Amino acid sequence: MFKALDSEITKKNIRNLVVSFYTKVLADETVGSFFIEKLGTELTSEAWAEHIDILTNFWAGIYLGDTEYRGAPFVPHMQLEGLKRTTFEQWLKLFFKTLDSIYIPEIADQFKSRATLIAGNFMRNLGL
Repeated sequence: MFKALDSEITKKNIRNLVVSFYTKVLADETVGSFFIEKLGTELTSEAWAEHIDILTNFWAGIYLGDTEYRGAPFVPHMQLEGLKRTTFEQWLKLFFKTLDSIYIPEIADQFKSRATLIAGNFMRNLGL
């Protein structure tokens, strides 16, 4: 069955992006363990629900001007041990794959550019 790609950014499809992405993350041996250690293995848990809300609001803030996100995205990454450049590269690979399954190329590319910039800043600030 073919699902049409979204041609606009909405909070609903951002949430779909986030859930679809973290479903891939949980199954990934490079990045999954970082999230499992902090949030567990069940996306339906309270910890995951909170994380999904945070990330949905984060991306909605960037692309929709939504004001619900009030965090500092870099801070939690400072507390993680074992992060490497390859961790961020795999995160981006999974994120890009998910974007390509949700959005038309023009929108996916907007997210990819922003995610690449954010990951680069995080790696630089972490000394990776």
